[in-house]
Amino acid sequence: MADEKAEPQVIRAPKGTHDVLWPESARWEALVAAFSGRARRAGFGLTITPVFEDARLFRRGIGGDSDVVSKEMYEFTDRDERPLALRPEGTAPIVRAFVQHNPPVPWKAWYLTPAFRYERPQAGRYRQHHQLGVEVLGTEDADLDVEVIALAARFYADLGLRRIDLAVNSMGCGEDRARYVDVLRAFLTEHAAELCDEHRQRFTTHPLRVLDCKRPACRAVTENAPRLVDYLDESCAAHFTRVRTGLDALGIVYRLEPRLVRGLDYYTRTTFEFAASALDAAQNAIGGGGRYDGLSEAIGGPPNPGIGFGIGIERLLLACDAEGCFAVTPTPADAFVIDLTGGEQARDLVDELRQAGLVALRAYDGRSPKSQMKQADRSGARFAVIVGTEELSTGVVTLRPLRDPGEQETVPRRDIAARLSPLSSEG
Repeated sequence: MADEKAEPQVIRAPKGTHDVLWPESARWEALVAAFSGRARRAGFGLTITPVFEDARLFRRGIGGDSDVVSKEMYEFTDRDERPLALRPEGTAPIVRAFVQHNPPVPWKAWYLTPAFRYERPQAGRYRQHHQLGVEVLGTEDADLDVEVIALAARFYADLGLRRIDLAVNSMGCGEDRARYVDVLRAFLTEHAAELCDEHRQRFTTHPLRVLDCKRPACRAVTENAPRLVDYLDESCAAHFTRVRTGLDALGIVYRLEPRLVRGLDYYTRTTFEFAASALDAAQNAIGGGGRYDGLSEAIGGPPNPGIGFGIGIERLLLACDAEGCFAVTPTPADAFVIDLTGGEQARDLVDELRQAGLVALRAYDGRSPKSQMKQADRSGARFAVIVGTEELSTGVVTLRPLRDPGEQETVPRRDIAARLSPLSSEG
């Protein structure tokens, strides 16, 4: 006998993704608001770019043989066989938008975006994770590097984070970096047998990426590697000195990290990374960035220097949890309307209160008076606004405190919005 038709399998979120539900999402709102406030005061405007881009943007900008592009990027063709990719990071799309639309410089943009990478999910890092970031294009001024780094550092402080480690380095540019790469390759050749399996095979092609490797074997070798900062030409050395002097002047605590190369091919000169020491060392990076003075040209645009950073929201909130800071309590509703006369009064009254700028809730589905009162209490609302047959006939409502001590009172229906407004502002 054939089995009865099986129930459809419950569809869940794909591996490496997650849902953010209310009230946790209130914390995200507060985080974004704090960041946008900082960015706005520094002259940055919100910029929104497509979630998917021409895949060539990332191949040229990040580097086609980088792990991000070759192993992690979600790439596909559309119905017209155009090669597209989901955004794996935030910088290249902003630079593409700058090149395409040619706004006045210096152009300051901030963004909030999902980013997609097919990698093993980690604590605070999902295959779809979310980034906050800023980018500035059109100037090489080292003081701007200081300004960008300070913006991130001040934002972390706004959240209450105290155990933050800031590492800085300079990647140099042009001939000085090429000269250093030759020196580094020679050094790594001498220690090739000691490198991790991956870089033992690849270090001759991309020696700088060995510096970014977090595996113990490579970390041990590069501990004594030549330092890029010792090979900077006069211009890059002066630029980096200006950056460090500026950070000192603003009281931004940092340390020089000669191995900091940030992994992506487009970085030049200043690079920096913030780590939360309250998290496990292997997964404690909460933001970073640097200068990318050749990225505009790499994607087909005219020469235009730039600098920026990205911050992973999920990992950042884990750091806040580890330090016990940035706990956000959702703002309670001002009123929960309890209608004992059939529901029409609740329908009309919540609309009236919302139009007056108040947060008003109600029950649905013809709930009993007892059920409505329970729901009002669970809602967290500060007051219950009760409309019964007697109140309806006399043009009043009963206002009952649900959280604070106090006696219930009778208020004319026409005055309830005005009566609740000062109570709301006092809360």
